[in-house]
Amino acid sequence: MNSSPKLLDVVALTVDLPQYDLWRGQVGTVVETLADGSAFEVEFSDREGRTYESLGLRQNQIMVLHFEPAQPGPKAEVAMV
Repeated sequence: MNSSPKLLDVVALTVDLPQYDLWRGQVGTVVETLADGSAFEVEFSDREGRTYESLGLRQNQIMVLHFEPAQPGPKAEVAMV
């Protein structure tokens, strides 16, 4: 499932960004849509809600996290366990 991020979506980094001390898997919130929807301002906060980094990221650098079951898209692959 590959959904386009929307305002206030919770997202995770899919890449390391060592220049910002951000690493793949870190979680942030989309706070702004940029460049006609091809980039997003993502805010990274600590457990107390204090922002420690905010930067523009391309869609291929983040993935939307889902907290409820969702239907896979038409190209979804089924994992064989």
